[in-house]
Amino acid sequence: MTGRGRALAFEGDAVRYAVSRPSYPAELFDFVGECLGRPWAGVRVADVGAGTGIATALLRERGAAVVAVEPGAAMAAELRRALPQVPLVRGDGNALPLADGSCDLVTYAQSWQWTDTARAVPEARRVVRAGGALAVWWNTTAFDVPWLRAQHERIARHCGVAPRAATRPDDATAIRLAGLTELRVVRRLLPWGRAVPLGTHLANVGSRSALLVLAPAARRAFLDAERERLAAEFPGGVVEERYVVDVLVAGER
Repeated sequence: MTGRGRALAFEGDAVRYAVSRPSYPAELFDFVGECLGRPWAGVRVADVGAGTGIATALLRERGAAVVAVEPGAAMAAELRRALPQVPLVRGDGNALPLADGSCDLVTYAQSWQWTDTARAVPEARRVVRAGGALAVWWNTTAFDVPWLRAQHERIARHCGVAPRAATRPDDATAIRLAGLTELRVVRRLLPWGRAVPLGTHLANVGSRSALLVLAPAARRAFLDAERERLAAEFPGGVVEERYVVDVLVAGER
């Protein structure tokens, strides 16, 4: 399946995505704000690939003036339900439906990998005003936690894909992989975590694109087996999820 096809797989599970996916730590927005070099109040932000609005809401809470850009109808509907006051436009990062120099910041929370960076980088540079920035980030698995590493490997085997390397790329490699080599980039790794009921954790796992593209029976089989394993791992029924936010903030050199 193409990258676009995997991205659109989220469309069938927007509600579960909204209630189960992890948020982001305050330190992320502190860091992006430091890179911008100005208070958040009134900062004009385009949150691209906004999904159900997880990052959109947090940016707005900081005082930013946010417009959400989302290509998927179901995701957009969930965002509009949760954040009716936020301007929402349909589109994606490869052809932003925004005016030149109209934003101080363009953000991609969990969505940069679904773009064609050869198109998305020039589009972000077009939309960002002089002195502004592009910020992309992901909640990545904390592979130093043994049970999370083991779960990641089980998901990969079940989906027939190679497990992701447990070691993180260095800054230069991460910048190259993100297609940002022509820009001035600062990277930060921010560990954090949350404690959630087992059902919420399984819904989060089931909302990942690698599982969403499977046949429903295959997805259910994995999640049923995972429920048994994790019930033994976390007998109290509360799962301690651990993440590392990998964030890149890019501006003109």
